Amino acid sequence: MNKLLNKNKILKTKPFFSIITVVKNDENNIKKTIKSVIQQSFKNYEYIIIDGKSSDQTLAQIKKYKKKINILISQRDKGIYYAMNKGLNFSNGEVIVFINSGDLFTKNALKIVYNKFRENKKIDFVFGTVLRHYTKASILKSGFNINKLIYNFDFATAHSTGFFLKKKIYTLLKGFNTKYMCSADYNIYYKICFKHNLKGASTLKNQLIGIVASGGFSSKVSFFGHLKEEVQIRFDNKQNIFFIIIIFLNTLIKYFYINLIRWTYKNKNNYELHIKN
Repeated sequence: MNKLLNKNKILKTKPFFSIITVVKNDENNIKKTIKSVIQQSFKNYEYIIIDGKSSDQTLAQIKKYKKKINILISQRDKGIYYAMNKGLNFSNGEVIVFINSGDLFTKNALKIVYNKFRENKKIDFVFGTVLRHYTKASILKSGFNINKLIYNFDFATAHSTGFFLKKKIYTLLKGFNTKYMCSADYNIYYKICFKHNLKGASTLKNQLIGIVASGGFSSKVSFFGHLKEEVQIRFDNKQNIFFIIIIFLNTLIKYFYINLIRWTYKNKNNYELHIKN
């Protein structure tokens, strides 16, 4: 049974956005994420937080804003995609967006995306421009390229914070497939673009929607763990097997080549340092 800690401000009319944050043990970052949501200039949204039974002060931080949170659930779950599906099940909005703990919306993010959906009522998703922080660099990512998705899942801005998809599509797809441990969002992408041929749009490059923090759940999964799951997703969606093999081999070659370059550079520097000493 879900432990429903808060069911506050249930909207009388259907909200346009359902914003969902899934979090566990992130007491240092959850506050800034919540603040970026509740400070939105566009107010037609509901906010849902799914806490994975945090053992630190995360829940205490969340409760400081309980009057601004429509639904709060704190309960152990089997994994991140189980928690995300839980959020979907409680959502009532027309459009869903997930924002991870530590990520931020810009103040006018929802207003910009709302206008995109209203400009073209035939679209089912929007990718918003985001600033993505990586371990050693930050990259401004905008737009999406469906043709690139054929061979690379890094075809768009971000799976959360910058990705807005209509609730009816999540319902059609029955949410996230929990057989995948770290890449169920890629399965969603493949299905909406190739299985259902849905139409989408993106914000302009200068219309920054959010800031995506480095780290996160998927960063804890090894390269080979990611590769195995990405290949499985393509196989499960019946992409051409020979093309999958080519993608697999190409990805491996690039991985080993990049690591060889890094190893060579590192050893060259160590050798030069040794000579100088």
